[in-house]
Amino acid sequence: MGEWSYGRLRIQMNKAFDIGVESLRGNGRAENVGLVPSSSGHAVHSDKFNLSGKTNFIDGVVSAGVAAAARSFGDTANGGTFFLETFGCQMNDHDSEKVAGLLLSRGYRQVETPEAARMILYNTCSIREKAAQKVFSRLGEYRERGADKIIGVLGCVAQQEGQDIFKRAPWVSLVCGSASYRKLPEMLAELEAGNKRVTGLDNDTDETFETEITRRDNPWRAYLTIIEGCDKACAYCVVPHTRGPERSRGSESILREVRQLAELGYSEVQLLGQTVNSYVDPTARRMRFSDLLLEVAQVAGIRRVRFTTSHPRDFGADIVEAIDREPKLCDHIHLPVQSGSTKVLRAMARTYTREEYLEKIALIRGAKRAISITTDIIVGFPGETDEDFAETLSMLDEAQYDGVFGFKYSPRPNTPSLALNDPISEEIKGQRLAMIQEKQRVIQTARNLAMLGQELDVFVSNKSRRENQWSGHTTSNRVISFSSQERELLGSYVRVKVTDSGTGSLMGTHLG
Repeated sequence: MGEWSYGRLRIQMNKAFDIGVESLRGNGRAENVGLVPSSSGHAVHSDKFNLSGKTNFIDGVVSAGVAAAARSFGDTANGGTFFLETFGCQMNDHDSEKVAGLLLSRGYRQVETPEAARMILYNTCSIREKAAQKVFSRLGEYRERGADKIIGVLGCVAQQEGQDIFKRAPWVSLVCGSASYRKLPEMLAELEAGNKRVTGLDNDTDETFETEITRRDNPWRAYLTIIEGCDKACAYCVVPHTRGPERSRGSESILREVRQLAELGYSEVQLLGQTVNSYVDPTARRMRFSDLLLEVAQVAGIRRVRFTTSHPRDFGADIVEAIDREPKLCDHIHLPVQSGSTKVLRAMARTYTREEYLEKIALIRGAKRAISITTDIIVGFPGETDEDFAETLSMLDEAQYDGVFGFKYSPRPNTPSLALNDPISEEIKGQRLAMIQEKQRVIQTARNLAMLGQELDVFVSNKSRRENQWSGHTTSNRVISFSSQERELLGSYVRVKVTDSGTGSLMGTHLG
């Protein structure tokens, strides 16, 4: 979820949320890393985070039988080192965890800077034009100084641009789309053998990306991808092209990994998918998504279960019923609407109308628990009139979102919307986005104000530089800052009373 932008403007008020949706975040740091076994059950060394918040570095140490000798790409001082920078959503974050785990299992050592690395990998996002431009800007830095480096482009830009990347940046050696990650060991072997151009650009596969080892970047919350790809074919979206068709992971594989994570001390898991609630269990159990949520929550040691991102078409009452039934299922749903106009929704090929979407909102608002709702909105889609945009503004009033992520429409390669006429100017897009932000600011300020006096369960994930100040997440995924006289709270669950609020924040006091 982290800072999020995807080439869009992030609404300031949403700092009260840390949501697992479309992000653009460059993070090549080698800090807070831990190797943990995947659902395959391979035992490896795990240097779990120490809860004081200090950084623990793993120098490629794994168990016998899994580790391989470091590959040097020649006799150089920096042989066997890699730097990995990630752009994009939490699925990209998790893919990078798995890629790093795979590299570490082969004997490589992760370093903090590209200068210190022999291999430099960029796991990329192409959902917005600016995100793709940022990647090529990074690649351009090695035009003159990349001769002794192995440069690789992973993820959605790799899948989107394919071998054209070699034309734009001839110093790149590896181009691998996300649907081909399962072949990374073979591709790494080719690089180790001296091949200068290696590609993995599969798009039609029924396999999901699972590795024997995953390097976890968060000491308490673990990501699990349960469904990859998308079949929805929205007119503006590159995901079906870059990540391939929907393919779900078997329920037993998921549950086995959750059990292993709980044994390692993780207390929160977040189930990921571009359309996570479209999950279809491929095994004989044929478990529904809501049933999977309940099963995950039953795993001993798991205290919170989150999921993102849901598609309105496949969102049903059974999910709300599951959240009502099981307190471990977090009371937050991210349900992208994209537009409040049925005409625009049809042009976007979103598969639902305004009225049908509002029926989903009514299901959520009718729950026994108060469930927070956040959404994505695109302004300036081709053909969007003032009247259409007014309907989007009124959707904010009706839905009363707890957070909104606003985007200006950005035309992307290989999407049907490229053929649409009546483009909207950047000036008008900017004006409309500002109006969305202002209306949501008023709504969100009021909703936060209504929380004064409430007592909330908070998982403490950050210690402020200011004395006695901490912050963490509520079950509804709000971030709350609070004061406490306790010396050590990181990684613990505490009770906090809300004492103040702002447009984008909650403040409170630890109840002890």
